[in-house]
Amino acid sequence: MVIKFGILDQSIVFPGQTPGEALANTVKLAKLAESLGYERFWVSEHHDSAQMAGSSPEVLISYLLARTEKIRIGSGGVMLQHYSPYKVAENFNVLASLAPGRVELGIGRAPGGLPRSTKALQKGQAESWTLGEKLSELEQFLHGPAGEEHPLAGLQANPLTELPAAIHLLGTSVSSAELAAERGYPYAFALFINNDPETALRAFDAYRSKFNYETGSQPKTILALAVIAADTHEEAVELAGEHKNIRVTLGSGKTINVGTLAQAEEFARQAGETFTYEIREADITKGTKETVRARLLELKETYGADEFIFTTIVKDFEKRIHSFRLLKEAFAELPVQEVV
Repeated sequence: MVIKFGILDQSIVFPGQTPGEALANTVKLAKLAESLGYERFWVSEHHDSAQMAGSSPEVLISYLLARTEKIRIGSGGVMLQHYSPYKVAENFNVLASLAPGRVELGIGRAPGGLPRSTKALQKGQAESWTLGEKLSELEQFLHGPAGEEHPLAGLQANPLTELPAAIHLLGTSVSSAELAAERGYPYAFALFINNDPETALRAFDAYRSKFNYETGSQPKTILALAVIAADTHEEAVELAGEHKNIRVTLGSGKTINVGTLAQAEEFARQAGETFTYEIREADITKGTKETVRARLLELKETYGADEFIFTTIVKDFEKRIHSFRLLKEAFAELPVQEVV
């Protein structure tokens, strides 16, 4: 079995760019991914950030589906905690009806923004649901009407489709892996956000050991990581720059991951809480295509990942494209028995 690759694009607005240019590059990347034979192309959800143009993955997915023909397009992910499962199901049932078998619904657990955007997104919500409860309702509405036990029995998230969007759960912790296992969903661990290898190992082990086969599904693991391939190691290092991962623990015990100390301070200020933090060097797989290939094979062996999905944060768009081309070249040159 050949390793399957995907791309996660965050529609980053780099200095000197407009949001429109950033989104146009996302479209170009999706078309490139399809032409190179990547398995999937996911877009992220971020709020209240001038550096991220992708605030509405559902809208962006619809446009990407129209501009491509075969590749799977999905969310990485929809932050379900903010939304009505019924409305999310309607959105993705429309998408799945337009492009049967090509739509993936990745669900994230992070807020996708600062506390003020969370307040804005959840304004007027009267009910307090767990993510598990929301997932149950979402799954029900993706596949059919609400049952007799539901307070809105018979309600449908039209249009219903024979091939509804495939739910994936995204996370950075053991608890997210356990939830994915319980529900029988594919699970993606974001190593580019939480680069603690012990947590990643425990998450994948928990997912496999606790997987609920009674759902009729089989476990599938995806490792999401930052990758930069270039013609020389020196160029890849230069393109990678100096990125940090900062894990913030608020006074309430809640943990979040941000990219700068300023973001950590602003998050805590808006939350009205004290905080502590831990700074780590960002884990970026970088180098020539041979060096990157060797590390990816090592990571596959270490974590037992079934698939990879890459995010490549490089300002120079042509060099970003070149990196994705080099990744495909690296594995096309490898004997099949070495990538099973």
